[in-house]
Amino acid sequence: MAGGAKVAMVAVLIAMVANVSHTTESAVTCQLVVSSLTPCASYLIKGGPVPKSCCNGVQSLYKDAETTSDRQTACRCLEQAATLVPGINVDNAVNLPAKCDVSIPYKISPVFNCST
Repeated sequence: MAGGAKVAMVAVLIAMVANVSHTTESAVTCQLVVSSLTPCASYLIKGGPVPKSCCNGVQSLYKDAETTSDRQTACRCLEQAATLVPGINVDNAVNLPAKCDVSIPYKISPVFNCST
């Protein structure tokens, strides 16, 4: 997978979880991130209809990533997981939140810093 495509996928998925309310309990693990987004792999590579299981995972992760720590954990996990999915189409990754009815208030960019 090209570096730009990998970073764009990470940016899309992190932006989806970035605008949620704060709580003190951590809810996000790498296992949760991977299991939530694995159904999206075929769409991210080939496009076409987004599987319902993908959107369920996107929406669930968006709701679960409530704290800054949760979002940073999700970001780091996505950076690692993105290396395991070759051939991601950047346009598909950019369009995924809207296709899953998740509204994000951030501009999708191929550059994203997990520490912010």
